[in-house]
Amino acid sequence: MAFDDMVRGGTFPASSTTAARVDQFLRAVYGWMCAGLAITAITAWLIASSPTVLMAVASNRVLFWGLMIAELGIVFYLSARVNRISPAKASLLFIGYSALTGVTIAFFLLMYTGQSVATTFFVTAGMFGSLAFYGTVTRRNLQGLGHFLFMGLIGVVLASFVGIFWHNDGFQFVLSFIGVIVFTGLAAYDAQRLKAMAAATPEGLTENYAIVGALALYLDFINLFLFMLQFMGSRRD
Repeated sequence: MAFDDMVRGGTFPASSTTAARVDQFLRAVYGWMCAGLAITAITAWLIASSPTVLMAVASNRVLFWGLMIAELGIVFYLSARVNRISPAKASLLFIGYSALTGVTIAFFLLMYTGQSVATTFFVTAGMFGSLAFYGTVTRRNLQGLGHFLFMGLIGVVLASFVGIFWHNDGFQFVLSFIGVIVFTGLAAYDAQRLKAMAAATPEGLTENYAIVGALALYLDFINLFLFMLQFMGSRRD
């Protein structure tokens, strides 16, 4: 199964639904997403406030890359096993992923001043909220846009790996610009896709699919925030 199918929905069994059920599903999705962002923010703050932990992670490349691999593993496992695991396990995996992201993102946040991080967060929240609202209420089918954005996502991921080993300001600027475009588009596309997910999710799996939907939006927000930080963030002296 392709990564896009797993993280961004895939194919869901058909099921009748009502507007109330869709609203309930979307509330659960955005509730989980906000909870995940809160866990990430708290974890990042705790890690950034502990020089001992920062040094332990920064000085151990095996540990740092292990955390990155663990994050990817959780995404793939949760998305691939959404039909089989219990809601409690899905919840724990999402919470664990949010905490691990907080550990790794702490190093990025330390590069910028607190004021610029806060400003970028609120700007990103406003952009994301507007795009998610558009994706939810628009009657325009964004499916075609989704395929284009997925190709852009693959390009951004590959370019990001290149950027780890090749530090070039011009390259990073272009990558950040493309990243902002891709994830702003994905915010609207995923928000629309969640309505279809709500209508097709079997009754007994509603919570699991709400968590997977929250994970997709969470990834859109976090990546949009990090790319926006490249433009708006003021680096510490």
